[in-house]
Amino acid sequence: MQNIISVEFLSELDPKSYCIVDCRFSLLNAEYGQLAYSEDHIPNAIYANLNEDLSGEIKKGTTGRHPLPAPEDFEIKIQQWGINNGQLVVLYDDDVGSYAARAWWMFRWLGHEQVTVLRGGYKAWKKAGHATNSDLPTFEPSEFKRQTCLTKEISANELIDYPHSIIDARDPKRFAGEIEPIDAIAGHIPRAQCMPFMQNVNEEGEIKTSIALREQYEAFGIVDKDEIVCYCGSGVTAAHNILCLVDAGFPEPILYAGSWSEWITNPDREVALGN
Repeated sequence: MQNIISVEFLSELDPKSYCIVDCRFSLLNAEYGQLAYSEDHIPNAIYANLNEDLSGEIKKGTTGRHPLPAPEDFEIKIQQWGINNGQLVVLYDDDVGSYAARAWWMFRWLGHEQVTVLRGGYKAWKKAGHATNSDLPTFEPSEFKRQTCLTKEISANELIDYPHSIIDARDPKRFAGEIEPIDAIAGHIPRAQCMPFMQNVNEEGEIKTSIALREQYEAFGIVDKDEIVCYCGSGVTAAHNILCLVDAGFPEPILYAGSWSEWITNPDREVALGN
């Protein structure tokens, strides 16, 4: 299965052949996604909330802003959604795909390979004239079971002396420490390079083609043998870079899930400023 599909591709699939998950969210308004979903969504879509469904408990002074849940907790969540092993899962949001990418990474974290992100998401679906509704689907709980993990992770301690590429998905000004609108300390992890996830999308806000992404990353200096670690502010937009790097044909990057908001909880960890 492709990691990213078009609305045209999705519209031609039998709705009974896949499960679709609405990942709309706003970091500025945590209630936005649920409200938008309640108004209308792609037919049969389940709603996944970043804070409640795609994140675990925040532990002050220890975790970042969106720590991963325990894998067994996400396994139960997938069961509650009625999703089965081997079933195609389609993910979308109405931003640029970052929230959907987080869910894509998490499904693969539990070994679910049949998962894909809808290019352009909800906006592209509506723009193409496809149907939406406000019906709330109901599903029988499934017997979904975790399989062999398809993703890669790294801890903060392992990252301190990591000898390979470290990529920061945040805006260049946040990376440089010139501004910091969210976290308590500005800057970036030493030796990291800035590769903003917004470079992965075109003027319409849709993820670029795999060919365009490949050219972009090669121009950045990435090669196939790179063992890249991706991070961001809280482990969400880093997944967007991972999704796009995989779609461009590069090896699976490693996620530092805690990201900058976790890194700065320990004052012994170094902070770098500038570019």
